Amino acid sequence: MILMAKGATPDDIARVCDRVRQLGFTPHEIPGSVRVAIGITGNQGPVPPEHFQSLSGVAECIPVSRPYKLVSREVKPEPTVVSVRGASIGGGGLAVIAGPCSVESRDQVFRTAEAVAATGAKFFRGGAFKPRTSPYVFQGLKEEGLRLLDEVRQHFDLRIVTEVKDTETLSAVAQAADVLQIGARNMQNFSLLEAVGRLKRPVLLKRGMSATLQELFMAAEYLLALGNYQVLLCERGIRTFETMTRNTFDLSAVVMIKHHTHLPVVADPSHGVGIDWAVAPLARASVVAGADAVMVEVHPDPSRALSDGQQSLTFDAYRALAADLARLDAWRSG
Repeated sequence: MILMAKGATPDDIARVCDRVRQLGFTPHEIPGSVRVAIGITGNQGPVPPEHFQSLSGVAECIPVSRPYKLVSREVKPEPTVVSVRGASIGGGGLAVIAGPCSVESRDQVFRTAEAVAATGAKFFRGGAFKPRTSPYVFQGLKEEGLRLLDEVRQHFDLRIVTEVKDTETLSAVAQAADVLQIGARNMQNFSLLEAVGRLKRPVLLKRGMSATLQELFMAAEYLLALGNYQVLLCERGIRTFETMTRNTFDLSAVVMIKHHTHLPVVADPSHGVGIDWAVAPLARASVVAGADAVMVEVHPDPSRALSDGQQSLTFDAYRALAADLARLDAWRSG
């Protein structure tokens, strides 16, 4: 990493980037609140600092030891803030992302969006394309679901978070989504990561069900290496030997992601535990642990939901949780 001086000019930064390219590597300009850093990728070993030390505006050359270079706090000590149409995730304050697992009908999605917006939440989750373990269960309304999500965005001014499952449907999903979600099953779908990275749109990247944190960080590195720094990392539970819960919600991941990376952390206790009554305490714990956002599933009638009803909150339960999260956010903000 090349740390530029406080007074470095755009021409100074451009000269350093040109030198990186001349060496056959890729420069990544990383703005900070005070000065700019330039990360280097494509090198298989140390890059001699003397290549840059004589250039105007260069303050320091710092070796980066982590394999996930651009994701690491070594490259960017300051937390990244992802801004989505005026609503931010990261850098202080809690964001709530709420909505149904799947878009099922206009009535269902509009009733849920109204309940979510009434609590002050700015982000609405809902699946139009649903990759499922079984080919015989509900797979989503697909294009019709995207159309309904776009209606929700316009009517309630909510930022839409929805999953993209493959490169074939990426273009259609990108038109309806404010945040592109890459699900746990696709965390290491490298073709999809590259295609999404090239769009340079906000991305919510979920941890794979058996993935280590370093594997999650390396998946995020695919996105950042293509110049997309608007990435959210999501802990959604991992597969262990435990059978009492749907997954094992790894609360320690929230702390570790915050420590090792500059990217915002989203906690998804709904998938993490898979039991409606257990979602709220884990959501509250996530806020205390430092999560930048909490994502929960909400449904008008969970007993009739076409997917994930067992972990979805009723409107009353969601409103109570949203109030708790607001109080916790105020407490941790001092």
